[in-house]
Amino acid sequence: MSLLRIDQDLARDSYYAATAPRVQRFAALDHDLDVDVAVVGGGLAGLSAAIELADRGRTVALLEAREVGWGASGRNGGQALAGLACDQAEIESQLGLDEARRVWAMTLEALGLIHSRCERFGIDCDWQAGYLAVAEGERKSRALRRWHEHMAKVYGFDTRWIGPAELPDWIDSPRFHSGVHDALSGHLHPLKYTLGLADAAARLGVRLHENTPVERWSAGARPVLQTPKGRVRASQVLLAGNVYLQGLAPQLEARIMPVGTYIVCSRPLGSETVRKLIPSRSAVCDTNFVLDYFRPTADERMLYGGRVSYSTRTPRDLASGLQQRMARTFPALRDIPVEFAWGGFVDISMNRAPDFGRLPAQGQSIYYLQGFSGHGLALTGLAGRLVAEAMTGDAARFDTFARLRHRPFPGGRWLRMPALVLGMAYYRLKDAL
Repeated sequence: MSLLRIDQDLARDSYYAATAPRVQRFAALDHDLDVDVAVVGGGLAGLSAAIELADRGRTVALLEAREVGWGASGRNGGQALAGLACDQAEIESQLGLDEARRVWAMTLEALGLIHSRCERFGIDCDWQAGYLAVAEGERKSRALRRWHEHMAKVYGFDTRWIGPAELPDWIDSPRFHSGVHDALSGHLHPLKYTLGLADAAARLGVRLHENTPVERWSAGARPVLQTPKGRVRASQVLLAGNVYLQGLAPQLEARIMPVGTYIVCSRPLGSETVRKLIPSRSAVCDTNFVLDYFRPTADERMLYGGRVSYSTRTPRDLASGLQQRMARTFPALRDIPVEFAWGGFVDISMNRAPDFGRLPAQGQSIYYLQGFSGHGLALTGLAGRLVAEAMTGDAARFDTFARLRHRPFPGGRWLRMPALVLGMAYYRLKDAL
């Protein structure tokens, strides 16, 4: 079964789709276009880049194979966090401390960008400030405490340390030993935000076309993208399709893997129950390698994610399995049914660092953004800004990320997924110990 078919099945019972109905549709492309920039992919990265390019006076066509926000952009856990999916140590080792500090500062800019765009375009996406990272047991607590102290000393990023005695004031769960509270990060309704950006892009003159897959493309001074009923000729192209490029750039696809992640959402709990479980209403994530993440919603439900698949196979009994995980974290929710269960695929890179760059054989004309590794809700917005800067003549910040080295997953086309499954079994064992 193809990834698109699996993903279509996973999208059917999404809480986000049920609470953010699509009121605007964008017609499929049925003619030829000539533009400055063609963007492939209607998720947060592509939409952000389109907005930034339109602001800079470029004509832009955005081509989406399904609907805007169809993939991870409209179905993720809703956590908008500072930093990257990889630890800052990865950036420090590759680029040095000064550049690592610049990268960290840009991730804080990414959070600010969410707020400025919501204000500018009138997007109501249920923003809630606050993020809790919580550790299971003393060993993981010591590692989290080292991170907290390192980020304050080296990056000037202050978070609040929460010891075992204080933790019950922050989360009503027997699972966790201690935690860190980040007041700058937070959570939102990702589909409301994505659809708001699509509406903003359209108002700025971006030509959005849904149900318009790119079947092939040809290089040259002005690349041409072929769709089922039309062609787009552009001076520059941005590939922002992540795991859905479907063979358009095999050299990029080898450097990311589709990882299934799954979420449930409970029935409404009432504000009193939510306030008891997570008094600050923060987003929460544990520090395991294979992690659980959860948060209250604006309508007083508990949204809970945790099961993952590195083989593209959907776990059996998805809803009941995740409900059990939620009950293990919050025993008070043991008998609370879930009303929604859905999932989707994120693109992970080998080192969990984002992978931004240009296709080497195409000079400066073909750019790409991928490898957000499950940490893209805020970072995609920054990525769109950086690639727009590069396309319009200032590549300094984009090239900071482009200097990060990436390797393809081992095993080639047929063996890399089984190898990843075995590797993740090892990390699950480490988490258990």
